[in-house]
Amino acid sequence: MAIKKINTAVLISGRGSNLKNLIFFSKKKNSPIIIKLVISDNSRAKGLIYAKKNFIKFKVIKNKDRKIFENKIKNELLHNKIKFICLAGFMKILSKNFVNKFKNKIINIHPSLLPKYKGLNTHEKVLKNKDKFSGCTVHFVNENLDSGKIILQKKIKVLKNDNLASLKKKVLMIEHKVYPKAIIKILK
Repeated sequence: MAIKKINTAVLISGRGSNLKNLIFFSKKKNSPIIIKLVISDNSRAKGLIYAKKNFIKFKVIKNKDRKIFENKIKNELLHNKIKFICLAGFMKILSKNFVNKFKNKIINIHPSLLPKYKGLNTHEKVLKNKDKFSGCTVHFVNENLDSGKIILQKKIKVLKNDNLASLKKKVLMIEHKVYPKAIIKILK
Protein backbone atom coordinates (compact mmCIF):
# COMPACT_ATOMS: atom_id res chain seq x y z
CA MET A 1 0.00 0.00 0.00
CA ALA A 2 1.37 3.40 -0.99
CA ILE A 3 1.83 5.88 1.81
CA LYS A 4 0.05 9.23 1.69
CA LYS A 5 2.71 11.83 1.14
CA ILE A 6 2.70 15.12 3.04
CA ASN A 7 2.61 18.36 1.04
CA THR A 8 5.98 19.96 1.68
CA ALA A 9 7.62 23.29 0.89
CA VAL A 10 11.36 23.91 0.79
CA LEU A 11 12.70 27.41 1.54
CA ILE A 12 16.07 28.27 -0.01
CA SER A 13 18.39 31.23 -0.52
CA GLY A 14 21.28 29.79 -2.50
CA ARG A 15 22.65 26.97 -4.62
CA GLY A 16 20.13 24.38 -3.48
CA SER A 17 22.14 21.17 -3.17
CA ASN A 18 19.98 20.08 -0.22
CA LEU A 19 16.87 20.99 -2.25
CA LYS A 20 18.12 18.80 -5.11
CA ASN A 21 18.67 15.97 -2.65
CA LEU A 22 15.22 16.42 -1.08
CA ILE A 23 13.56 16.36 -4.51
CA PHE A 24 15.34 13.08 -5.28
CA PHE A 25 14.31 11.70 -1.88
CA SER A 26 10.68 12.83 -2.29
CA LYS A 27 10.35 10.73 -5.45
CA LYS A 28 11.24 7.53 -3.61
CA LYS A 29 8.44 5.14 -2.70
CA ASN A 30 9.26 5.21 1.03
CA SER A 31 9.45 9.01 1.25
CA PRO A 32 6.71 10.57 3.40
CA ILE A 33 6.91 13.92 1.55
CA ILE A 34 5.97 15.37 -1.79
CA ILE A 35 7.54 18.74 -2.60
CA LYS A 36 4.76 21.00 -3.83
CA LEU A 37 6.45 24.39 -3.46
CA VAL A 38 9.89 25.99 -3.36
CA ILE A 39 10.20 29.52 -1.98
CA SER A 40 13.33 31.64 -2.25
CA ASP A 41 14.17 35.09 -0.96
CA ASN A 42 16.75 35.39 -3.75
CA SER A 43 15.73 35.59 -7.42
CA ARG A 44 19.25 34.46 -8.43
CA ALA A 45 19.28 31.39 -6.18
CA LYS A 46 20.73 28.58 -8.26
CA GLY A 47 18.48 26.15 -6.42
CA LEU A 48 15.46 27.46 -8.34
CA ILE A 49 16.80 25.55 -11.36
CA TYR A 50 16.04 22.26 -9.57
CA ALA A 51 12.44 23.32 -8.98
CA LYS A 52 12.06 24.28 -12.66
CA LYS A 53 13.65 21.04 -13.92
CA ASN A 54 11.32 18.99 -11.73
CA PHE A 55 8.16 20.98 -12.53
CA ILE A 56 7.75 22.10 -8.93
CA LYS A 57 5.95 25.38 -8.35
CA PHE A 58 8.32 28.06 -7.11
CA LYS A 59 8.00 31.61 -5.84
CA VAL A 60 10.53 34.32 -5.19
CA ILE A 61 9.43 36.43 -2.25
CA LYS A 62 11.47 39.46 -1.26
CA ASN A 63 10.64 42.25 1.13
CA LYS A 64 12.74 44.25 3.54
CA ASP A 65 9.82 44.42 5.98
CA ARG A 66 9.94 41.14 7.91
CA LYS A 67 6.23 41.10 8.74
CA ILE A 68 5.18 41.61 5.11
CA PHE A 69 7.80 39.08 3.93
CA GLU A 70 6.63 36.39 6.34
CA ASN A 71 2.97 37.13 5.62
CA LYS A 72 3.57 36.57 1.90
CA ILE A 73 5.30 33.26 2.64
CA LYS A 74 2.52 32.21 5.02
CA ASN A 75 -0.13 32.98 2.39
CA GLU A 76 1.73 30.90 -0.22
CA LEU A 77 2.09 27.99 2.19
CA LEU A 78 -1.60 28.05 3.12
CA HIS A 79 -2.75 28.54 -0.49
CA ASN A 80 -0.74 25.48 -1.54
CA LYS A 81 -1.97 23.38 1.42
CA ILE A 82 1.56 22.90 2.75
CA LYS A 83 1.74 20.83 5.93
CA PHE A 84 5.52 20.55 6.36
CA ILE A 85 8.43 22.93 5.69
CA CYS A 86 12.13 22.18 5.16
CA LEU A 87 14.68 24.98 5.30
CA ALA A 88 17.64 24.25 3.05
CA GLY A 89 20.17 27.05 3.10
CA PHE A 90 17.46 29.61 3.84
CA MET A 91 19.33 32.60 5.21
CA LYS A 92 16.56 34.40 7.08
CA ILE A 93 15.63 34.00 10.72
CA LEU A 94 11.90 33.42 11.08
CA SER A 95 9.91 35.29 13.73
CA LYS A 96 8.22 33.73 16.75
CA ASN A 97 4.84 34.57 15.19
CA PHE A 98 5.65 32.75 11.96
CA VAL A 99 7.20 29.73 13.68
CA ASN A 100 4.23 29.40 16.05
CA LYS A 101 1.85 29.37 13.08
CA PHE A 102 3.65 26.23 11.86
CA LYS A 103 4.72 24.81 15.24
CA ASN A 104 6.73 21.58 14.90
CA LYS A 105 6.18 21.68 11.13
CA ILE A 106 9.43 23.49 10.19
CA ILE A 107 12.82 21.80 10.21
CA ASN A 108 16.29 22.97 9.27
CA ILE A 109 19.64 21.38 8.56
CA HIS A 110 22.73 23.09 9.97
CA PRO A 111 26.38 22.27 9.16
CA SER A 112 27.61 21.83 12.74
CA LEU A 113 27.03 19.69 15.78
CA LEU A 114 24.59 22.00 17.51
CA PRO A 115 24.54 23.61 20.00
CA LYS A 116 28.12 24.28 18.86
CA TYR A 117 28.66 26.94 16.19
CA LYS A 118 25.25 28.40 15.50
CA GLY A 119 24.90 30.74 12.54
CA LEU A 120 27.43 31.32 9.79
CA ASN A 121 31.04 30.24 9.16
CA THR A 122 30.75 26.95 11.04
CA HIS A 123 33.53 25.17 9.14
CA GLU A 124 35.95 28.04 9.72
CA LYS A 125 35.21 27.85 13.46
CA VAL A 126 35.76 24.07 13.53
CA LEU A 127 39.15 24.43 11.82
CA LYS A 128 40.22 27.48 13.85
CA ASN A 129 39.44 25.68 17.12
CA LYS A 130 41.12 22.48 15.92
CA ASP A 131 38.02 20.43 16.73
CA LYS A 132 38.42 16.68 16.31
CA PHE A 133 34.84 16.30 15.04
CA SER A 134 32.34 18.19 12.93
CA GLY A 135 29.04 17.20 11.41
CA CYS A 136 25.50 18.32 10.82
CA THR A 137 22.27 18.66 12.75
CA VAL A 138 18.63 18.52 11.70
CA HIS A 139 16.45 20.40 14.16
CA PHE A 140 12.99 21.85 14.58
CA VAL A 141 12.91 25.59 13.95
CA ASN A 142 11.98 28.01 16.70
CA GLU A 143 12.33 31.79 16.89
CA ASN A 144 15.98 31.60 17.96
CA LEU A 145 18.87 30.94 15.60
CA ASP A 146 19.69 27.22 15.30
CA SER A 147 18.20 26.52 18.73
CA GLY A 148 15.22 24.23 18.15
CA LYS A 149 14.91 20.67 19.44
CA ILE A 150 17.45 18.37 17.77
CA ILE A 151 15.99 15.60 15.61
CA LEU A 152 19.17 13.96 14.31
CA GLN A 153 22.91 14.57 14.23
CA LYS A 154 25.76 12.91 12.37
CA LYS A 155 29.37 13.29 13.44
CA ILE A 156 32.44 13.03 11.22
CA LYS A 157 36.11 13.08 12.08
CA VAL A 158 38.10 16.18 11.15
CA LEU A 159 41.40 15.07 9.67
CA LYS A 160 44.68 16.93 10.13
CA ASN A 161 44.87 17.65 6.40
CA ASP A 162 41.29 18.94 6.15
CA ASN A 163 40.92 22.47 4.85
CA LEU A 164 37.85 24.64 4.40
CA ALA A 165 36.93 23.12 1.02
CA SER A 166 37.41 19.49 2.08
CA LEU A 167 35.50 19.94 5.34
CA LYS A 168 32.60 21.69 3.60
CA LYS A 169 32.42 18.87 1.07
CA LYS A 170 32.49 16.12 3.72
CA VAL A 171 29.79 17.77 5.82
CA LEU A 172 27.58 18.43 2.79
CA MET A 173 27.82 14.76 1.81
CA ILE A 174 26.51 13.67 5.20
CA GLU A 175 23.83 16.38 5.15
CA HIS A 176 22.42 14.69 2.05
CA LYS A 177 22.09 11.42 3.99
CA VAL A 178 20.91 12.84 7.30
CA TYR A 179 18.13 15.18 6.10
CA PRO A 180 16.00 12.39 4.56
CA LYS A 181 16.58 10.16 7.62
CA ALA A 182 15.40 12.94 9.93
CA ILE A 183 12.28 13.50 7.81
CA ILE A 184 11.45 9.80 7.95
CA LYS A 185 12.10 9.76 11.71
CA ILE A 186 9.57 12.50 12.46
CA LEU A 187 6.92 11.83 9.81
CA LYS A 188 6.58 8.04 9.89
